[in-house]
Amino acid sequence: MIVRMWRGRAAKHRPEDYKRHFERLVLPELHALPGFLGAMLLRREVAEGFEFLVISQWESLNAVKVFAGDNHERAVVDPGAVATLETFDKTVSHYEVLSRTTA
Repeated sequence: MIVRMWRGRAAKHRPEDYKRHFERLVLPELHALPGFLGAMLLRREVAEGFEFLVISQWESLNAVKVFAGDNHERAVVDPGAVATLETFDKTVSHYEVLSRTTA
C-alpha cells in the first residue's frame, strides 16, 4: 500500500471552505478511481490560519500514477481547491506502508 500526503493552508476566516470542497468534489472523484483505498482530511490551527493535511491510500504506485500521471510527485490541485486555499504544496510525498494496525 502507498500513502500519498499533501498540505494546503487556508485563512482563519475560511476554515470550512476546503473541507466542503474535499467532501463534495474530491472524494467522489477519488472513489471512482481503481486502486484508491481511502483518504483522511486533517486540519490544525496555525498562526496564519488553518493547515490541511490530505492523506490518501492507494493499492500501488501504479494506482497513484493513474490519478496523478507519470509525474506522480506533482500535486493534483483543481481550481476549486485553489480558490479555497491561500497556499498549498506543489509536490506530494509518498510512503510505502510497511506495517499497519487498527483498533
